Amino acid sequence: MICLHPDLFVIVEQLEGDRAPQPRPLASGFSRGTAYRVLGLHSPSETSEAYFIVANDRDEVWFVSNRHFRAYGILPGSTALHLPAHTALPSGDGMATAFEGDGSTVPVPVLSDGHETPHVGCAGAL
Repeated sequence: MICLHPDLFVIVEQLEGDRAPQPRPLASGFSRGTAYRVLGLHSPSETSEAYFIVANDRDEVWFVSNRHFRAYGILPGSTALHLPAHTALPSGDGMATAFEGDGSTVPVPVLSDGHETPHVGCAGAL
C-alpha cells in the first residue's frame, strides 16, 4: 500500500531526452515556479512507473510521472490545488503564506522535518 501525506506539494523538474516519460508537464499546462498539491498516486501493475495525480494551471487533472517532480513541502491548512512556490516559503516564524484558489491568503505552519510531521494513515485502501 502507498500512502501520501494529504498536504504534500511538489514542483516541476521536467526530465528531458528521448526516454523521458510522457506526458511532459511543461507541455501539459504545468509551469515552473508553481507548487502543486499531490491529489493521489497511481502505479499500474504492468509497469514500475508511478504517476502523481495533480491539477495543472487550468485545473485539469493529470496523471504525470513522479520522476518529473520534486518535493516542495508539507503545507497543512491550504486548500489550494496549486500556488506560486515562492509564496509558501517560510517566513522565519514557523509560518508561511499560501494563496488559495480564490485569491485569498491563508497562514500555514511549515514543518521543518519528517519527525515533526504527524502520522497520517491511509483511509480506505483500494
